[in-house]
Amino acid sequence: MIFTLFPKLAWNGIRKNKKLYTPYILTCIGMVMMSYIMQSLSYSPLLMEMRGGRNLELILSLGKFVIAAFALLFLFYTNSFVIRRRNREFGLYNVLGMGKGDICAVVFWESLYITVIGLGAGIALGIALSKLGELGLLNAIKADIDYKFTVAPEAVFFTLEVFGAIFFILFVRSLLGVIFSKPMSLLKSENVGEKAPRANWVIAAIGVIILGTAYYLSVSIQSPLTALLLFFVAVIMVIVATYLIFISGSVAFCRILQKNKKYYYKKNHFVSVSSMVYRMKRNGAGLASICILSTMVLVMISSTSSLYFGMNDVIASRFPMENEIAVSISNSENTSAESTDLIKKEYDMVFEKYGVKPDETKDFCYSCITGLLTDTRIEPDKDNVAYSTTMYDSVRSLYFVKADDYNREMGTDISLHGNDVLIYPYRCTYDADSLTVDDLRLNITGTLDKYPDISDANVAVMPSFMILVNDFDTLAPLESIRSSSGEKLMTFKYYYGWNLDADDDTVTNVFDDMKSSILDIEHIKEEDGGYSYLSGCLVYEKSDFLSTFGGLFFVGIMLSIVFIFAAVMIIYYKQVSEGYEDRAKFDIMQKVGMTKADIKKSINSQVLTVFFAPLLFAGVHLSFAFPLVWKLLQLFHLSNLSLVIAVTVIAFAAFSILYAIVYKITARAYYSIVSGAGD
Repeated sequence: MIFTLFPKLAWNGIRKNKKLYTPYILTCIGMVMMSYIMQSLSYSPLLMEMRGGRNLELILSLGKFVIAAFALLFLFYTNSFVIRRRNREFGLYNVLGMGKGDICAVVFWESLYITVIGLGAGIALGIALSKLGELGLLNAIKADIDYKFTVAPEAVFFTLEVFGAIFFILFVRSLLGVIFSKPMSLLKSENVGEKAPRANWVIAAIGVIILGTAYYLSVSIQSPLTALLLFFVAVIMVIVATYLIFISGSVAFCRILQKNKKYYYKKNHFVSVSSMVYRMKRNGAGLASICILSTMVLVMISSTSSLYFGMNDVIASRFPMENEIAVSISNSENTSAESTDLIKKEYDMVFEKYGVKPDETKDFCYSCITGLLTDTRIEPDKDNVAYSTTMYDSVRSLYFVKADDYNREMGTDISLHGNDVLIYPYRCTYDADSLTVDDLRLNITGTLDKYPDISDANVAVMPSFMILVNDFDTLAPLESIRSSSGEKLMTFKYYYGWNLDADDDTVTNVFDDMKSSILDIEHIKEEDGGYSYLSGCLVYEKSDFLSTFGGLFFVGIMLSIVFIFAAVMIIYYKQVSEGYEDRAKFDIMQKVGMTKADIKKSINSQVLTVFFAPLLFAGVHLSFAFPLVWKLLQLFHLSNLSLVIAVTVIAFAAFSILYAIVYKITARAYYSIVSGAGD
């Protein structure tokens, strides 16, 4: 009989505390399910068969580890609410004669039930819904739909290992709580309040300073590359500041409400405010967690949605010409019209071979050198010194184009003499009237309104200077610069771009032949047994864009669902646990005349006082994060600011509606407990 007693006690404990255990078990099932879906997609054989599949596999792999790490933290957090409630029953068992070993046996069976249900139902639902997730992913990346149903054994084993370890950690935590606690402390654990905290203005001030610094970083950074380097620093600062402000600031706010006698001494405010004061340390931490999760959802879904729906703008920016080849040339002498005509002849022969003619072509020569900008001087990296991350904002790539090529491509009539140049700063600004590169001084006579798209600059994340010169003879002093290893620091390239109205197979065949047709030309630069060129074909790379941006969009949605679910659970458990704590106070107030209508007003007062603070702060965080997020999106060549603003506003509006719905549901749960309608 003893062997059946503990399993029965454990099951009855779960059943009788269904208000706590049902959401917790559903949380476990949901986390396991989402983890399996992400796992199964990352192992899908479809990824290996499609263009861009490797990029998608990397994104999904990152997503599955984020979910696993977050599941550990979140289940650890929600488990604390369950333990706090159950400790009272464990204390009662102890007082009635059960030893701690017996209680540990009950804890074991409870943990076993939850583990079996969580893993079993989670993996079963994951398998059942994995095909739906796969169809959603394939639809996002516009890939061919495959209705074949498969189960990924690797995903099953990985999910069992990860969540088996998580449930074991939660079991050990519960076990230690029983072993090292006293019977009376367990019995009274649910009713143990907190000492009335004092408003710590020093901590609040530190939080405001940290938050202000993070906001300043976001709005003051001009370089997208700097934004990338400092993004996670700003995120950590905002998280720390949010916790400090909510924990200390919420206490100060309640104290202010208490001092306002006209507000405080009303039956719909008195109980709620007095209750909040005594648990504000825990209450503030919960509100801060909700705020951070809300902000994460808003930033994630707005940024990934902007990339996905702005993909056509990104592709148009990256591919001004649908096909392009920038081939390296040995020196400036071979950038003459006679030399480049040899390359164009090879290209024309390829067009003739396939019986097609390009709709539009662009071709020009350019040279490039990179160095560190200090004031008005660029110092090339002669010593092969790797630039540190703190120096990236000062690194500039200089791209030089001859005036004759520029006039031909842009339809202008610009004339330059000597060392006079025109400049076009790309992803940066430059206001000086001169620029010295090594020992060559260039006189800047004006700025350009437009500039030929250069693939190297489009692909690179570093800021660039596009410089128009009279001819490459002006750059002779730079051409002779070599690194300590003997390598020339200035390179010369010939760019050829074309649009072709033909089927995808013809376009790709022409592109492949173009790359191989020029390799026997003498002045094409050969390096390390291969030929140096940068090339791009829209037909090829559109699949990569779709898989990357579609994958980010899909993972963003999946992670947003997980984070929203987490925020909802925190809100629910916050309301339920506080409901049990406040039930005795409201019971007393009902005995002295408080009606159920008054209870509802008091609940609305309490919830509205603090409940929407996380949403308000999340909106402020999102507003100040927007400049930083916008600069990061520019690294992906997204230039449609109106689209990003619209997507962000829609995301916040939709999230606010969801937040209000959660408020109504959880407020009812709180009311049912404190009014005596539920247990």
